[in-house]
Amino acid sequence: MSRPANPVTIPLADYSSKHFLLVVTDGVATATLNRPERKNPLTFESYRELTDFFRACAFDDDVKVVVVTGAGGNFSSGGDVFEIIGPLVKMDTKGLTSFTRMTGDLVKAMRACPQPIVAAVEGICTGAGAIIAMASDIRLAATGAKVAFLFNKVGLAGCDMGACAILPRIIGQSRASELLYTGRFMTAEEGERWGFFSRIVTPDQVLPQARILARQIAEGPTFANTMTKRMLAMEWAMSVEEAIEAEAVAQALCMTTADFERAFEAFSSKVKPAFQGN
Repeated sequence: MSRPANPVTIPLADYSSKHFLLVVTDGVATATLNRPERKNPLTFESYRELTDFFRACAFDDDVKVVVVTGAGGNFSSGGDVFEIIGPLVKMDTKGLTSFTRMTGDLVKAMRACPQPIVAAVEGICTGAGAIIAMASDIRLAATGAKVAFLFNKVGLAGCDMGACAILPRIIGQSRASELLYTGRFMTAEEGERWGFFSRIVTPDQVLPQARILARQIAEGPTFANTMTKRMLAMEWAMSVEEAIEAEAVAQALCMTTADFERAFEAFSSKVKPAFQGN
């Protein structure tokens, strides 16, 4: 399970990804899981490269937002049964722990990635694929999309890759418990009603709409958006009083940026502000 440290290079617009498709346009990096013949399952290698990609995003100022999607009408079927699950049954405790920590590193990298992440979910979104959608900041669904945290279907606990920490915060404890205990599919309609998905669109529109949303965010104040993402994460573990104080400090920092001054000048001139990320 050894690997070189952070093989992803920047600028990301010039990086040739090996285990997913990567396109960077107008400040938006679109990462597409690309094994459509198998519903885009993850492998040891794709886990690692995705983790390194999200870590590298922190060092590329030209990338403002990340979109994650899947090719061929499906998001991801999760870990590849033959390339991952097969080898796992032969590993010892040390090797298995190394694997589970490696998969968790992907979620850590996504949450630490300063750019907002938008997931465009179509078709099947299960197992680790459901986790990637869950770990994103915003999720859009195509009609007919189905999400399942299938871990108990293969004899494992639902506490995988942060699911027990993050999913209840999105959809509530009872609904998360139901999905994690049963491994059943959550429909797009349920997901929207429960707050997992922001909205449902037609399959041909889910990626275009995700990119439109990403561009809208990318046109905003980058430093401030990064601060918003950081505070959304940090305030999970704060009291309301602590959160208010932390937000006061964060907002004061944002008020020192040139983008804040640009916004005032644009408002005074009755024009749209052109944020530059500083």
